[in-house]
Amino acid sequence: MKKTKSSKRGPARKPKTGARRVDEYLAGISEPARTALKRVRAIIRSVAPPDATEGIRYGIPMFKYQGMLASFAAFSEHCSVFPGAGPTVKFKNELKNFETAKGTIRFVPEKPIPATLLKKMMKARIAENEGKRSR
Repeated sequence: MKKTKSSKRGPARKPKTGARRVDEYLAGISEPARTALKRVRAIIRSVAPPDATEGIRYGIPMFKYQGMLASFAAFSEHCSVFPGAGPTVKFKNELKNFETAKGTIRFVPEKPIPATLLKKMMKARIAENEGKRSR
């Protein structure tokens, strides 16, 4: 018998969109998740350094800056932002109203992560990545 983890939401499966570009990925997502993820993308872009890049990795949108900066995705019952473990631990108290796991923040499109919090997390992630480079 195969063991599975128990979860309220069921297993989160990687989206199989086949998208090669972020715009293509977003176009394949239904509302209201599309609008929520466009907002996440815009917030990350607003604080990401000019030489940060975006693309599709593991089937989902991802920003890179001196390593993985953040990725995001839509699932059947929620959306997720993957900022890495550092920001999810550092901002644990501010994320108490969201379901989190190591490096993952889940939210429903109707109750998105506040823009100011997401910006702070991305700035922390940028600093984290820059710190790894300077060692």
